Order: sequence, then structure tokens, then C-alpha cells
Amino acid sequence: MALDKISDPREMKHWSGHMETDYVYTHGVAGERFFREIKENGRIMGAKCGRCGAVFVPARMYCERCFEKLEEWVDVGKRGRVHAFTVAYIDMDGCRLKEPVVYAVVKMDGAEGGLVHKLGEVDIEEVEIDMAVEVVFKPKAQREGSINDIKYFKPTK
Repeated sequence: MALDKISDPREMKHWSGHMETDYVYTHGVAGERFFREIKENGRIMGAKCGRCGAVFVPARMYCERCFEKLEEWVDVGKRGRVHAFTVAYIDMDGCRLKEPVVYAVVKMDGAEGGLVHKLGEVDIEEVEIDMAVEVVFKPKAQREGSINDIKYFKPTK
């Protein structure tokens, strides 16, 4: 039944019950180095294009502008700007949060792309587009090699 070929979409069948899906997510070549740098060195690295000079964060394998293979890595620093943000009042289970959480797309200075993460040490009423922020990492002993090794981004003075 599960291997039946469907040739007419009006004859679609459904599967009742629970269907197991086992998989392993990998960061890929660029992602592995990106997260290793955060974990081991507390720095955000971007992949720089040797042809057009664009720097991408998070790092990737090929330039989105000219399709050149990206082989140079550069430290983009700890500062960026809020490109977009939202305030969450409920958690992923639909329960009201004790304190609202601000999530933002942060574009690192001098880089293309952006990181979606929490803002901390900030008054919700003061968050604005283009606000300068800097990364706050978890202590090195607590880092695991994921985006959560970034504790949050906080406003810079």
C-alpha cells in the first residue's frame, strides 16, 4: 500500500498512525567550521569571496553574487545591526512567557546575510531597526558548537 504509485491525485490515500522519520542533521562543511569557531574561539567567521569581496555570515560554500567557491575565512568581529525584530509573548508550546523575548535578524558589520537570535540586556521599548548590537557568548566551558553558544546580542553604547 505504501509503495502504490498515485497517478490520479483524486485517488490519494492516507496513512493512519505514527510514521517514524530518523535522520541526522549536519552543518555541512562551511557550517562545521562556522560553529567550531564560535565554540572554540568565541568569534564569528564569514566566508569571503575572492572575486567580488562579499563576506557571508553565516558562512557558505559559494558566493551568492558571482558563484565563486568561497575558500577565504575572515573574522567579522562581534558587532552588527538589527535588520528586523519581533517580540514573542508565548513559547513554542503556546504558553505565555513570564517575560517577553525579543528575536532579531542581526546583520554583522561588513557582511551579507544575518543571524536570527535573541536580544538581551535591552528594554523592549528601545529596540529599533538599525540598532547597533554586539554578540554575547556563553562561557567557553558551556559551548557545544551550535548557534545557542551565542547567549544573545546586546545593544552597544
